[in-house]
Amino acid sequence: MKGMFIVFEGIDGCGKSTQINHLSEWLPESGLMPKKSKLLITREPGGTILGNSIRKLLLNNSKEESPQPVTELLLYAADRAQHVNQVIVPAIQNGDWVISDRFSSSTMAYQGFGRDLNKILIKRLEEISTQGLKPDITFLLNLTVSESIQRRVSKEEDRIESEGKLFLEKVAYGFKSIATREDWITISADKKEALVRKEIQDNLRHILSNFK
Repeated sequence: MKGMFIVFEGIDGCGKSTQINHLSEWLPESGLMPKKSKLLITREPGGTILGNSIRKLLLNNSKEESPQPVTELLLYAADRAQHVNQVIVPAIQNGDWVISDRFSSSTMAYQGFGRDLNKILIKRLEEISTQGLKPDITFLLNLTVSESIQRRVSKEEDRIESEGKLFLEKVAYGFKSIATREDWITISADKKEALVRKEIQDNLRHILSNFK
């Protein structure tokens, strides 16, 4: 039996990392996973050794080393191809469960909507890099851009986070558009952390009970 592939998406500051950490503790004890399955937590970019090197290039604030938009797009695709083939697919084929902080839709949101790059080209690169792999469940932690900026006010921003409010608004619109089209589970992330956590767990109980 193949494993499950769960993805969390959303703009910076929406709480993906926090909620994934909670889920990594709760899910193995929830009774929803097969007893023999392991849980793997990963991320994009940077889910492999090669990908971690690509991540440093992508998020570096140095203007001299900043990739151009198309270069940026190709670097994300390279990271994803390595991630899918080296980490995600082997784990799923082994019957294990994978939770990823971001996947291919982040590229469409940030580079397609945010950078205004050719969305048809992005879809073609997605097909190549994912080899048709799609998440079984995707959560969008929906947060306003104003709240995102407020949450990150004391944090040093990486190159993508420092793009500004207009860029983030375009990205946020992109995520909402994709979520509607792909029938994602959208959760308001401006609530208390415990309420967001409970809503994620409730949705997983409902969905996964139908898989049994």
